[in-house]
Order: sequence, then C-alpha cells, then structure tokens
Amino acid sequence: MNKSELIDAIAARTELSKAASGKALDAVVEAIVEAVSAGDTVSLVGFGSFKSAPRAAREGKNPKTGEKIKIPATTVPKFSAGATFKTTVAEATKGKKKK
Repeated sequence: MNKSELIDAIAARTELSKAASGKALDAVVEAIVEAVSAGDTVSLVGFGSFKSAPRAAREGKNPKTGEKIKIPATTVPKFSAGATFKTTVAEATKGKKKK
C-alpha cells in the first residue's frame, strides 16, 4: 500500500474527502517526525511506539573496494509494534507461505 492508497482507505473509512484525508495523514506523520526528532516517544496503544535511539560508531567495508571505512555515531528512528498489531498480523498470515 502506498500513500495514495492509504489516503483512499482513510477517506472510505472516515467519510472525509481525499483532500482532507491527505491533510490529516500528513499532519499525523509530521507530528510523529517532530516529536521523535525532539527525543520524545510517540505511543499509539495497540499499534506501536516510535522513538529515537543512538547508533554507535562502527567500522564497515566499502562493498566495491573492500576498503575499511569508519561509520560515525548517529541517532536513528525506531518503531516497535504493539501487541494488538503483532497479534493481528500473526493471525492474518497463518498458513500463508512467504514469497
């Protein structure tokens, strides 16, 4: 599902126009990004939590040359799925083969 398909699904479930649904989706995503960027955790009960986490500096390899490179420390966004989300996905995929 891409963004426009998600907007269509929101519009169908909420009886909002596609334009209003798009604005609402953009506002939600923007609010989550701003909060996580500020170091806050965004918890949506049943769905999951968005937070930022530090990633330590490490040594890597250039895949083309094999040369060792230093990868600097950084902060990355993390998502942890909630229990309801995990259960729903697990039940929906029971018996389905992975591609």
